[in-house]
Amino acid sequence: QLVESGGGLVQPGGSLRLSCAASGFTLDRYAIGWFRQGPGKEREGVSCISSSDNTTTYAGSAKGRFTISVDNAKNTVYLQMNSLKPEDTGVYSCAADLIIECEYYFTDYMYLELWGQGTPVTVSS
Repeated sequence: QLVESGGGLVQPGGSLRLSCAASGFTLDRYAIGWFRQGPGKEREGVSCISSSDNTTTYAGSAKGRFTISVDNAKNTVYLQMNSLKPEDTGVYSCAADLIIECEYYFTDYMYLELWGQGTPVTVSS
């Protein structure tokens, strides 16, 4: 099971840190990705990390502003989001898969094994 938290309302330019806590399994062999779905938009990949070697992948919209990290001791993945923009608004979900690697996460997300329920992020003044 994956459980996200940390979403909320933030002003443009603000920051949030999202958490994705895993239970019932350990993340250390998984790739874990963050996705978002804005109002009236399709789901899109934001970032991905391989827990085994900490290799990271970012969507162009996230590069330089978002940072993904994993704490294997806490079995939790984080997404630090800075310089938030209104277009970052959406429901953010994490997903984990034992087989699919990060380079395929954004295109093959429909095949990912485990998903959380999502946490809403609203960027508005």
